[in-house]
Amino acid sequence: MNKRKLTPYLILVIAIVIFGAILANSTFLTIEAGEAGVLFRKFGGGLDKETIYGQGFHVVAPWNTMYIYNIKEQTAEESMSVLDRNGLSMNVDVTVRFNPKHDKIGYLHERFGKTYITTLVIPEVRSAVRQVMGRYSAEEIYSTKRAEVEQSIIDEAQSTLGNDRNNIQMTALLIRAVELPANIKQAIENKLQQEQEMLAYRFKLEKEKSEAERKRIAAEGEAVANRIVSNSLTDKLLKMRGIEATQEISKSPNTKVIVIGGGDSGLPLILGNN
Repeated sequence: MNKRKLTPYLILVIAIVIFGAILANSTFLTIEAGEAGVLFRKFGGGLDKETIYGQGFHVVAPWNTMYIYNIKEQTAEESMSVLDRNGLSMNVDVTVRFNPKHDKIGYLHERFGKTYITTLVIPEVRSAVRQVMGRYSAEEIYSTKRAEVEQSIIDEAQSTLGNDRNNIQMTALLIRAVELPANIKQAIENKLQQEQEMLAYRFKLEKEKSEAERKRIAAEGEAVANRIVSNSLTDKLLKMRGIEATQEISKSPNTKVIVIGGGDSGLPLILGNN
């Protein structure tokens, strides 16, 4: 067989190999852990929003397109200038954590595509940050109510991002830094320091007051006890106790002389040999 006759067969083999390579690359794909896919059927109704392809191996017709989304929790960082409720300008750095709703990535793809972070998430977070911080003073944002501000921003942003049109689950928002004008920052820090000193002073006063009250109660108790003992010490009781003491002393081996009734009070006198 001459070369002229072999040429068509050779071209056919090359075409089959090329087509096979293209077919293999187009129809066999793997969706990794933490990912999900949505399929666009070119000749079958377009985007299939209801069918979500999970992790694993999939076979897709070469004329269709699988769009794979990262459905793990993701982070985005933003820096922006905002105004507090008094019109004071400050720079704020925030970090937002979010993820697409797994069973709604078809709708997310239809509305925003794979650029949804820059076209949806970031603008909505920036809007929520500005709205919420506009309801607080710089001092509250900087120190006393930061956690409350963060939660308010989450609630504000989630009401928009998490609705049936946008399908984003916002899991957290952190205020990384609040940069105020130097004089305002110093004034706030001075005020906070004074408040801490005042709290420490009040604690000291309360402690001293409690100690004084404890001593007063102890003194009153001791005085009452003394009055009870004093009222109970009658002459007859003293004589009886003296006699009991004399009896105990008389049992001692030491040399002594006991004169019964020898004292002014009628109690025994004890005369020793010393």
